[in-house]
Amino acid sequence: MKALYYTGNKKFEVQEADTVPLQPGEVRLKVAYCGVCGTDVHIYHGNMDQRVRIPQVIGHEVSAEIAELGAGVTGWQIGDRVAVRPLQPGAEHASDYGQNHIGKNLKFIGIDTSGGMQQYWNVPAHTLHRLPESLSLEIGALIEPLAVACHDVRLGELQAGESVVVIGGGPIGMLIALVAKHKGARVLVSEVNSSRIALAETLGLTAVNPLEKDLTEAVEEFTQGAMADLVFEVSGVQAGVTAMTQLPRARGRIVMVAIHAQPKSVDLFRFFWREIKLIGARVYEPQDFEEAIALAASDELPLDALITEVSPLEKAQEVFKTIDSNPAGMKYLLACQ
Repeated sequence: MKALYYTGNKKFEVQEADTVPLQPGEVRLKVAYCGVCGTDVHIYHGNMDQRVRIPQVIGHEVSAEIAELGAGVTGWQIGDRVAVRPLQPGAEHASDYGQNHIGKNLKFIGIDTSGGMQQYWNVPAHTLHRLPESLSLEIGALIEPLAVACHDVRLGELQAGESVVVIGGGPIGMLIALVAKHKGARVLVSEVNSSRIALAETLGLTAVNPLEKDLTEAVEEFTQGAMADLVFEVSGVQAGVTAMTQLPRARGRIVMVAIHAQPKSVDLFRFFWREIKLIGARVYEPQDFEEAIALAASDELPLDALITEVSPLEKAQEVFKTIDSNPAGMKYLLACQ
């Protein structure tokens, strides 16, 4: 089979590889599509070389069909169409309190172990979620990032009619905005890229460029002075962290979605002064995948508009270069067969 290996120094190579023998409880997937995630781009940049085992196949935003069942696997059949929830919880630590999706011994499949950018991929059967026949496998590859958005919105305790600000209009930010809008929120997206602003507006979202208009003033106008009930920080930059504490109403909520690998300056006084709540949100739980699949199958979200390009595995090196040079793009999919 063909597999795409990250070999370090911003290099990917398509190589011939043997299929790995199935372990009990595993299934072999015939991978249809694998989306390129922001984490994959971090790997490409060498920022996670201490974590991945070079050379390694990466990728975790996968749609696939089951090709083979390992010993002990029940409830699945060859040919079933699936999305993968790429978490291997490991042994529970006393501090996990049952939250094994963020447990201390969690392994993220496709980062800590071999990923989905290959023609055939072995995964534990417990990671699978069934895709309806009506859902294309291209959209199926968006289920994992859509589940992130569903998880973030759920933890933010969004209520219909609330005002929401999403700081950062990349793929996850746009999906959060769409999920929030679908749930009845009024949504404002803050984004500096003009192409992404235009896309947001075509998707029925209100968008503002904070480099051109003061974001606090924009939120005041958007909410008629009431300010935001809920703010999502998805930008991952200091400007977003600085802005997020200025936008909520009294007792408003902020959901921290972006990964801030280095400490950032935060205006803690605002949390005291306005009794703001800060909520961390990481990955997803099974119910978020099920919600994402139901939303995608309902055809009520314009997910097709978020797919920028579909390319074969052999073009992966070019895809990663394009992502680096084209920040306006959204979701890039690799066709693995």
